[in-house]
Amino acid sequence: MSPAAPKVHPSALIEAGVVLGEGTQVWDGVHIRRDARIGRSCIIGEKSYIAYQVVIGDFVKINASVYICAGVVIEDFCMLSAHTVFTNDRFPRAGNRELSGLESSDPTADTLLTRVCRGTTIGANATIGPGLVLGAFSMVGMGSVVTRDLAPHALVVGNPARRVGWVCTCGQPLDRSGEAPPVECALACERCGRSFVLGPAGLRES
Repeated sequence: MSPAAPKVHPSALIEAGVVLGEGTQVWDGVHIRRDARIGRSCIIGEKSYIAYQVVIGDFVKINASVYICAGVVIEDFCMLSAHTVFTNDRFPRAGNRELSGLESSDPTADTLLTRVCRGTTIGANATIGPGLVLGAFSMVGMGSVVTRDLAPHALVVGNPARRVGWVCTCGQPLDRSGEAPPVECALACERCGRSFVLGPAGLRES
């Protein structure tokens, strides 16, 4: 069987150099900037924006009106819910330093890179600060503002986001204290049966 060709809505704007993996679907009003790379079997929801040279892995779900700025890498199996916004500039200004015109939109020394690791879920209306790493299978609650790196499997909520628990690879909460205890303890997922160890270094699958 031949690979499924990407499906692109007629109203989507796809710039030069963009790579779309097999089976990926791009819906109405999407704008993907030059040289972005999107893996296979992804869904890019309506009116989302993906900046130039952004890298997106395989099996990624991007809901409606998501804004992904330059310098962001999204790994496999991530979910970005509606109206998620990424940022990449520590000191944003409209004007340049000389106040002689607009500041360049090209990357500078103040442009920070963000990585969303494998399996992460970001809830609707969340904002992700610049220069962060969201650990594998972490989960960001809706409306949260993330300003610090997230440990793998961490569940965070609020503004600024704080850790309130740990979640399984399948998304089921495993612990709702958010603490990393001094002594390791075993946890099991009631939903899928995976086993984990929670300790000072965080949560890991056993």
